[in-house]
Amino acid sequence: MVVDEDGEQLGELDTNEAIAIAEDRGLDLVEVAPTARPPVCKIMDYGKFKYEQAKKAKKAKQASHTVKVKTIQFRPKTDDHDYNFKKKHIVNFLEAGHKVKVVMRFRGREISHLDLAMEFLNHLVGEVDEFGTPESRPKREGRLITFIIAPRKVH
Repeated sequence: MVVDEDGEQLGELDTNEAIAIAEDRGLDLVEVAPTARPPVCKIMDYGKFKYEQAKKAKKAKQASHTVKVKTIQFRPKTDDHDYNFKKKHIVNFLEAGHKVKVVMRFRGREISHLDLAMEFLNHLVGEVDEFGTPESRPKREGRLITFIIAPRKVH
């Protein structure tokens, strides 16, 4: 089955005959549906076809947006200046549309002050509330407390 460049069916033709028609028109014979019975071939400019396919693929890749997860680590004794600096980074990441994984790392006997750490993290969530919302409650994993803040949807 042969289809010409305008989309009109030329009917079932012998392969050599279809190639001759394509060459007369200065185009290529391309098999578009090899599994169909009879196989479907189309007369087209194959180079232009491949170029347009690559262009569509590139445009689709640009349209897709991957969300990255950025990690910010704190310790229970994080000083005010470091806290504000890291909070500013969290806000920047959320504004850029990235998720932020907040990690509170404990060393030595600091683990005995979990209540202060939770208060610290709740304070942080309150300060970045207008830029993002926590996806989950803070979870304790050994000597770490982690949770993820997702950016707010802007409509």
